[in-house]
Amino acid sequence: MVDIKRDVGKRRPAFVRFGAPAVLLTVAALGFCHFKPSSPRVPAGSLHIGVVRAGAMVVEVRAAGTLVAEETRWIPAATDGRVDRILVRPGDTVGPDTVLVELTNAEVARAAGDALLEVQAAEAEMRKLHLTLERQALSQEAVVASARAEHAEARNRARADAELAQVGLTSALTLQAAQGREQQLRVRADVEQKGLELLHRSERTELEAAESRLDRLRSTAALRGQQMEALAVRAGRGGVVQQIAVEVGARVSEGTNLARVAAREPLEAVLQISQLEASQIAAGQQVLVDTHQGIVTGTVSRIDPAVQNGSVTVDVRLPSQLPRGARPDLSIDAAIEIDRIDNALHTGRPVQARAQTSIVMFRLSSDGRTATRVPVRIGRTSLNAVEIVSGLRAGDRVILSDTSTFDRYEQITLTD
Repeated sequence: MVDIKRDVGKRRPAFVRFGAPAVLLTVAALGFCHFKPSSPRVPAGSLHIGVVRAGAMVVEVRAAGTLVAEETRWIPAATDGRVDRILVRPGDTVGPDTVLVELTNAEVARAAGDALLEVQAAEAEMRKLHLTLERQALSQEAVVASARAEHAEARNRARADAELAQVGLTSALTLQAAQGREQQLRVRADVEQKGLELLHRSERTELEAAESRLDRLRSTAALRGQQMEALAVRAGRGGVVQQIAVEVGARVSEGTNLARVAAREPLEAVLQISQLEASQIAAGQQVLVDTHQGIVTGTVSRIDPAVQNGSVTVDVRLPSQLPRGARPDLSIDAAIEIDRIDNALHTGRPVQARAQTSIVMFRLSSDGRTATRVPVRIGRTSLNAVEIVSGLRAGDRVILSDTSTFDRYEQITLTD
């Protein structure tokens, strides 16, 4: 049996063999936890740098919208018909007599023609009636004249017989007969005169009845004519065509809206404001409206109480003189002046800034080589500026660009 010799003195204890690596791993882990990543290097030219200033600050709300005519009118069809032609397009400028749409209606055309023929026939009947009545009047006037002549002759005869009877040259019977004839012819002349007067009254009655009928037919013809003219649908006022609501070949009934025309002036701005910012809007506030052809100053005239799709509609009254090219439906941008702070610490608006919130910003060192994270309290916000409540001082330079990619760094290095 061979004894194996063991080197007991060189054997390592278990805690040395297994504990030492564990200690090394622990130390390494602790070192990693306390390791700070090196600051990133960012070109200064790619950043938007702002300066904190003290002074007056205007609080504004930005909004988009359109120019809208204060007076807009739908043009309806005045009669039934079929759309034959559409002579204008949205955006065209029209006058009161500009024809927008032409309609056709065979029944209206036939009725207008029949009504005109009836008027012509009635006018012919009226002329014939005038001639008939005039002939009757002349005939009766002749009868009256004859009766008066006979009465005058009988009256003269009676007077002559009366003179002869006084000297005994004629008998009393002859005188009595002459006087009786004179009285008879006088009554006849009076009756014929009354007959002439009655004929004149009858003529007036007949003429009034005929004229009334003719007027009625003329009114009907005028109405039919208006219906014919209404087949050519006119704007009725000057303005800009905003919408054509029909197509060629469509059948329309009386009262159907065919086109919408907006007056070129006066115009107002209609803005869409976020419901979160709408609470700051009040009537009378000043608004700068950019028509992309010029900027004009208006005032808030109305705020819609309802919220639609997260926005509130705000109407802005504009001056009468607007930049060239201003017209209904033109897209515009606007800035509403909410408030003016006479003495405020403020800077340009950071990308992530919201009113009455705390954010983190990078403040530049005095040499501009590095920027360090600092907590900043934001007060009121404006279109291009924010109020600084705490965290910065006047003269500090800060990065206004989006720095969300540097959130895990305490400091960044700016390079040329």
